[in-house]
Amino acid sequence: MTDLRVRFAPSPTGMFHVGGARTALFNWALAEQSGGRFVLRIEDTDASRNRPEWTEGIISALDWIGINGSNPVFEGPYFQSAYEPQHREAVAKLLADGRAYYCDCTRDALVARTGSEHKGYDGYCRDRGLTEGAARFRTPDEGVTVVEDLVRGNVEFPNEAQEDFVIARSDGSPLYVLANAVDDITQNITHVVRGEEHLGNAAKQMLLWPALGATPPVWAHLPVIVNEQRKKLSKRRDKVALEDYRAEGYLAEAMVNYLMLLGWGPGEDREIMPWSEMVPLFRLEDVNAASAFFDEKKLRAFNGEYIRALPLETFEERCAPFLGPSWDRELFSKVAALAQTRIAVLSEIRQNVDFLFLEEPVFDQASWDKAMKNSPVEIITGYLERLETVSWDPESLKEVLEEVGAAHGLKLGKAQAPVRVAVTGRTVGLPLFESIEVLGREQTMERLRAALTRLNPET
Repeated sequence: MTDLRVRFAPSPTGMFHVGGARTALFNWALAEQSGGRFVLRIEDTDASRNRPEWTEGIISALDWIGINGSNPVFEGPYFQSAYEPQHREAVAKLLADGRAYYCDCTRDALVARTGSEHKGYDGYCRDRGLTEGAARFRTPDEGVTVVEDLVRGNVEFPNEAQEDFVIARSDGSPLYVLANAVDDITQNITHVVRGEEHLGNAAKQMLLWPALGATPPVWAHLPVIVNEQRKKLSKRRDKVALEDYRAEGYLAEAMVNYLMLLGWGPGEDREIMPWSEMVPLFRLEDVNAASAFFDEKKLRAFNGEYIRALPLETFEERCAPFLGPSWDRELFSKVAALAQTRIAVLSEIRQNVDFLFLEEPVFDQASWDKAMKNSPVEIITGYLERLETVSWDPESLKEVLEEVGAAHGLKLGKAQAPVRVAVTGRTVGLPLFESIEVLGREQTMERLRAALTRLNPET
């Protein structure tokens, strides 16, 4: 074991952002490769977000991508609210040491003094000797605060540009910047790996850590994740909830693989790679500081690759939750291999195979209208007559439909369209003749007759 301790500290929000999942995985890889500790801490001090089900959602999402207590590097979950006594003690220490002071300034008063709504705090209360109010940290007037970042190099923040920032409200409750620093110190965190939006907080925490008698951690601020318009992923605009991808039928291993490539790569043009091979190669120093594009099409392609690589029995098991109550395992097994090559997410399985388990297929009206344009009655009638005696195997079923289509001047592609929709309800799906073989002679003929009745209800 090493002394490395990384922390992942999400706030409950009702959903788990894919960006948060990427951050968690980078932390997890760092902890695993070093034999250190991954510390899960829930930022639960915001009462409006402190819902048990939201916290459970975080833990469940992490577990889905493989971050859980079954691995000895995992530690937690801890809850920030449990450290409130330490937060208040830290504020008291900073006040007593003269590193912080009380302030009763309102925003309106600041604007009136500075004549601008955009200027930062002017230090008005620094030497007033107040005994109550919000607590502000006294930042240095000169010099530069340097954040040594493994991703971005040395990032400099001129102290004269940093205002005296609030560390506790007037009721004594701590703000994020103070609480995080105290929690990290208390939990002996050595590395903080998080999104680049927290880089400004790092400058403040670089001042807080030594003021509290501790050595700052190693910093790494990960690149922002953007959509195809190169705008930061937003839950109001983009599909960002990990839970949604899970519900749609993305495989955890595909999601993990893809998220690890958002800002980092294993080299040698490799992309599809299991977690066990990525961990030894991962280095924070190799993370690109430029924005990372979340390409859902590429994720979908990844997922298709992972689905096709599953052992067939495992594929059948993974599909089970998406097949509905009427599915038949034995029947599904007969077409599972065909389906496995045709879907990119597991939720697509039902539309490919539900015709096998239902008394009548679910007709897609657009598919019906499109397929029933070219001599559908003649094709279906002619095929029905041949199905009475044809050998029931895919090749024979194909040959007789080719012959029926040729008799009406149609190639196989045109001839099979009305038959496919009549039998399966859709224009796209599994190979038609293999599907008919599994469905069976009686049901196939029954569906073709039903299609004729639908085409000519008066006959």
